[in-house]
Amino acid sequence: MAFSDRLLEAWYKGHPALVLLRPFELLYRRVARGRRKAFLSGAKPAYRAPVPVIVVGNITVGGTGKTPMILWLIEHCRARGLEVGVVSRGYGAKPPQTPWRVRAEQSAAEAGDEPLMIVRRSGVPLMIDPDRSNAVRTLLAEESLDLILCDDGLQHYRLARDLELVLIDAARGLGNRRCLPAGPLREPAERLADVDAVLHNGAASDPAGAFSFVLQPSALVNLASGERRGIEHFPAGQALHALAGIGNPQRFFATLEALNWRPIPHPFPDHAAYTADQLRFSPELPLVMTEKDAVKCRAFAAPDWWYLAVEAQPSPAFVAWFDAQLERLVAR
Repeated sequence: MAFSDRLLEAWYKGHPALVLLRPFELLYRRVARGRRKAFLSGAKPAYRAPVPVIVVGNITVGGTGKTPMILWLIEHCRARGLEVGVVSRGYGAKPPQTPWRVRAEQSAAEAGDEPLMIVRRSGVPLMIDPDRSNAVRTLLAEESLDLILCDDGLQHYRLARDLELVLIDAARGLGNRRCLPAGPLREPAERLADVDAVLHNGAASDPAGAFSFVLQPSALVNLASGERRGIEHFPAGQALHALAGIGNPQRFFATLEALNWRPIPHPFPDHAAYTADQLRFSPELPLVMTEKDAVKCRAFAAPDWWYLAVEAQPSPAFVAWFDAQLERLVAR
């Protein structure tokens, strides 16, 4: 098990050695609070875009279903007649320059796996730059947009925002509720009191003061041919290799088990790069992966490699709440 995996396990399951990291946590908390206070007070300037900005972010390290939720928000806003753009840090991307406009024909190495997945799925105008405010300026110079979605960036206070949506993995919660490096929190837990909405991925119903959403499998897509099949393509009991290089690979493996398949799990680090040799698993079985992994594997895919497409399905209460927020934001 890699060190990062052992650390994640300690954060969420507990380990006595974490007490040794408490002094570093105190320093981290002080810096995080001080940085946010500097932007809120105006001591440090924040860029205010001429259109509404909605941040979709995490307070924890690790995957929470952010990319499927971004895709749902894009389609939901479009259905209401809004022109939407997306900005992202582009974690792991190595473009020739920044800001960089992501196009569907680019590679994941150039554009980043999550931005490329979003563009290929939706065709949305998307700009990457570690400085999200610079990404917003550049995107607005190229496109006439009504709304900007910021993929991650909750802690990127140089970009002013009109709405903050925070996603939490309902199964893992906030772990030990401690900040880095003693726990998984990017900011103290009390930060949640200041955001506009908290959404729990995988919750059976809306928690008190928050909303729920689920990731619903919708189809199997063949990497080599692009053929799209229903999830009944594999019968119950089908043995297969399962590949996941995401923030919480176990959630993907559990999804495959819930479909009554028998996955052989192959977890990789989040944003991992792959080669064909790495993915030659034994015995010979179909390989099913996440859509995020698929954008990095399509060039060397075998005929029996598939990705599982999933769709975010937020609760009706969130949809009603979000529609009210949209009406308020676009009317200003």
